[in-house]
Amino acid sequence: MISTQSFKKVKPLIFFAIIAPVFFWAFQFVNGSLGVNPIEKLMDNLGEMALRLIVLTLFISSLSDFKQFRFLVEVRRMIGLFAFFYVTCHFLTYIILDHFLDITFIIKDILKRPFITFGFISFLLLIPLVLTSPKIMLKKLGFKIWKRIHYLIYPAAIFASVHFYMLVRANKIEPAIYIFIILLLLLYRLIYKVILPRRAR
Repeated sequence: MISTQSFKKVKPLIFFAIIAPVFFWAFQFVNGSLGVNPIEKLMDNLGEMALRLIVLTLFISSLSDFKQFRFLVEVRRMIGLFAFFYVTCHFLTYIILDHFLDITFIIKDILKRPFITFGFISFLLLIPLVLTSPKIMLKKLGFKIWKRIHYLIYPAAIFASVHFYMLVRANKIEPAIYIFIILLLLLYRLIYKVILPRRAR
């Protein structure tokens, strides 16, 4: 079984592995190798990476319930923050590069197009998680309130995956897989963290 202390040694490698793509895509964007629509491609890459990290965070949360995978908790917070980082980059690409900070148009676009509405809601739901991620916030809020706030990751993940599903026009298999995995992890959480503990009382 891998110990938390030994796993800490590979944490910097995981950090660089997650941050590396954004620099690679930025380089591609600058030198014009992101295809015929580089802004859209950059936005898609950032969004898909964000969704993968959100799903990975949920998966780690479930796996860490088992003693043999408890060491994964060491990177859960970091991966969750990186997910928000990529979501923010995705959103900034949309409002700055795609629409040049035309706030009036952006608000109308968010309200008019459902897939953008879903994506924006997901972004908003992630903000409280980031604000309460420091350990000091856990002490200030107390574990019960802190835990309830962090359950927002589930609706945020659902909204993000539906956003992706609605965005894709052709092959919807990949976004459908994300939705399935998220719902499966949510079902696990409901059964083993809510339903079974209540029956055991």
